[in-house]
Amino acid sequence: MADKAFITPIVFKWARESAKMSVETAASKVNVPVERLRDWEAGTTQPTIKQAQTLARAYKRPFALFFLPDIPRDFQPLQDFRRSDSKPLSTGSVFIIREIQQKQVWISETNEGNSESRFAFVGRFSIKDNPADVAHDILKTLDISPAKYLNGNAMKEWIDKAEAKGIFISRTSFINSHLTLDRDELQGFAIADPYAPFVFINSEDWNAPQLFTLVHELAHIWIAATGISADVEPSLQKADRMHPIELFCNEVAANALIPGNLLASLGSNIYHSAPQIFSAAKTFGVSSFALLVRALNLNLISLDQYKSLKRAADAEFKAFLIKEAEKKARQKESAGGPSYYLLQIQKNSRLFTQTVLDAFRGGSLEPTQASSLLNVKINHFHNLEAQLYK
Repeated sequence: MADKAFITPIVFKWARESAKMSVETAASKVNVPVERLRDWEAGTTQPTIKQAQTLARAYKRPFALFFLPDIPRDFQPLQDFRRSDSKPLSTGSVFIIREIQQKQVWISETNEGNSESRFAFVGRFSIKDNPADVAHDILKTLDISPAKYLNGNAMKEWIDKAEAKGIFISRTSFINSHLTLDRDELQGFAIADPYAPFVFINSEDWNAPQLFTLVHELAHIWIAATGISADVEPSLQKADRMHPIELFCNEVAANALIPGNLLASLGSNIYHSAPQIFSAAKTFGVSSFALLVRALNLNLISLDQYKSLKRAADAEFKAFLIKEAEKKARQKESAGGPSYYLLQIQKNSRLFTQTVLDAFRGGSLEPTQASSLLNVKINHFHNLEAQLYK
């Protein structure tokens, strides 16, 4: 008979519930009836060691945690700035938040322990300030000129310059091949720590909404408002149901990405058709919808114009998405998809990856911890570095 794992039932149940995993899903991980898993959680019977180890991996918890005498102190939930009718956070969202928190805590404690300076821009403003002033400070601090992006790649420039200032930018759309992230549930979140500010972006979206989310989350850093966001892009229909902090950060993002003077300087000719709107929006790195809302708020177009152009932009956007899907399919067929190591760098953040590798190479970080932080085996670090320095 297989050895039993004499786990602590209350901790065992907490581990599943904190992973937002149903009893049915958990039972399927170890191919047992739901009633048996309930018995384990009640303490009337015990799982085998192999079964408990399998569930530890499924819950993304250390196996040893199941044997603690009581529920351990866990990471505090991030404040939820999403609308009250938002979808509940699922297992994927919980896992990515916990994973980023683990990385953030390590780098923050390391930086503080090394007597690194606190970042002055974290919490430099509050929600009582003018969003335009916050936007101006973000652009000045990161040295970014809107609509004048190098090689036209707005997203890359924002990420590179944010990380150059010490802000860790993580992007992914999946936990593993079976667990993906839902953009309607989670678009991004920010951890406004003065020693290690972190921003996470759900990359399931196409680039323009991702960029708006990125700058929105940077605004969270600038006002020291740690929390989760969804439905980030501006929308007239949803504005009245959004948290005041989300509305403020949207205003900051709109001012930073589409400065009023630059948009006004383009004149009225760009509002004649959806393709012209799309072309202008692409220059700023934003979506047609974001540009139209900005133009309406600046009184550059009327409400009737906005409604008419939005209908046309909807049709244009649907056609664009079809082309993008076809393009991605062709790329996947020809190249087999992006490198696993590149995906890990994007998920961990390029800056975080470099920091961990430097600590490992310098001997201040144990191999097992470095591997755990980067989710890459030690003997594959050279593949990670090859992607990092491309």
